[in-house]
Amino acid sequence: MRADRVFAYGAAAGLLGDHLLGDPRRGHPVAAFGRAAGAVERVLWRDHRGWGALHTAVCAGGAIALAAVATSAVRPSRTASVALTAAATWAVVGGTSLAREAGVIGRALEAGDIEGARARLPHLCGRDPQALDADGIARAVVESVAENTSDAVVGALVWGAVAGVPGLVGFRAVNTLDAMVGHRSAKYRRYGWASARLDDVAGWPGARLTAVLATVAGDDPRGAVRAWRTDAGKHPSPNAGPVEASFAGALGVRLGGTLSYGGRVEHRPVLNGAGRAVAVDDIDRAVRLSRRVGLLALGVSVAGRLLTKGRNS
Repeated sequence: MRADRVFAYGAAAGLLGDHLLGDPRRGHPVAAFGRAAGAVERVLWRDHRGWGALHTAVCAGGAIALAAVATSAVRPSRTASVALTAAATWAVVGGTSLAREAGVIGRALEAGDIEGARARLPHLCGRDPQALDADGIARAVVESVAENTSDAVVGALVWGAVAGVPGLVGFRAVNTLDAMVGHRSAKYRRYGWASARLDDVAGWPGARLTAVLATVAGDDPRGAVRAWRTDAGKHPSPNAGPVEASFAGALGVRLGGTLSYGGRVEHRPVLNGAGRAVAVDDIDRAVRLSRRVGLLALGVSVAGRLLTKGRNS
């Protein structure tokens, strides 16, 4: 079986597995990688960019190497190759868990349980929940759904189409490292620099595809294009900007504004300023849009892989 068909069947099966099962509660491969990366950090940490770059190379490079070895080992068997691709896709894609967490918070807000929503918010994003009212929590959830649609679904599928199982695993490894050490805290400002920059590079194509697909799949394509063109560049993140702006325009809501992370207040520009304030029911709308974007991303990634490999064969 050709490699393009292996990816097509495996990625479709893996995404279906995510829709049906979500993430395992115990023994998740990404959590295992995080523990290994933490152990490497305890050995290598220095307040220095070079040591942080070594940490990134050891962790991401090691994950990619293991994935390449596994791919080579199963290559003689078409069934095993599809199964490995399916397992890798299921392990690195997190669309169902994203939707579930957003839904739990949304239902708590609908029931008026703001304390319950605050307690659950850290499962989804790093905002300071005590600094947020119900509308602020709803906005944080919608922004997180938008950004994680790219990080947890589309970006992985794009790199899977480019490089198979090593691409899937490598993207998730880089994204996990950025979440662990890539933030601008006093401890990681220098040590996490390499992980943060590599994540920006790895996330670039997936973020743009996510923005395009949100425009196509959303309720207001013109609004999504307008918000993307007008506001994406104002966002401090080169990848979150297009994604959040296109989601804001597609949903007809305003995103951005004042945020609080770890006691640090950030005043971010408003995205889609012509939109209305986020309401609780916009959480479900954002989740449905995220689902549509994920399915479209699978189709685009598979089609791209088939066309590219077909021309090269």
